[in-house]
Amino acid sequence: MSKALLRYVRVSPTKARLVAREVQGMNAEEAIAALEFMPNKAAGIISKVIASAVANGDYEPEEVVITSCRVDKAAVMKRWRPRARGTATRILKPTSHIYVEVAEAPAKAEKSAKAAAKAAAEANTENGKEA
Repeated sequence: MSKALLRYVRVSPTKARLVAREVQGMNAEEAIAALEFMPNKAAGIISKVIASAVANGDYEPEEVVITSCRVDKAAVMKRWRPRARGTATRILKPTSHIYVEVAEAPAKAEKSAKAAAKAAAEANTENGKEA
């Protein structure tokens, strides 16, 4: 398991969470490929964080699964825009913390062995019922 954290990135956490939900549970290679074609600003940023998490664990992208992709709210920059009659309006520029955690994908051989064992157990119970 490895992780990567990008702090104070200048993207709205609400918008970044929409992208983060899409890649959660995906294979890292597929997630990076999918994010490449998304038009969102957050997609490119999250893609880089996933690549960093994979590299931090010395893995290859096809070997790992994204176990957690979390976007937290960070500090909000406040700016002012002049308005009519000498007044001003506040502009909020939110920032985010993006946290990605990856872990090795379970081997396909283990899955097929478990499926074969389950099928054999079901066959044994069926044979026991018939006899």
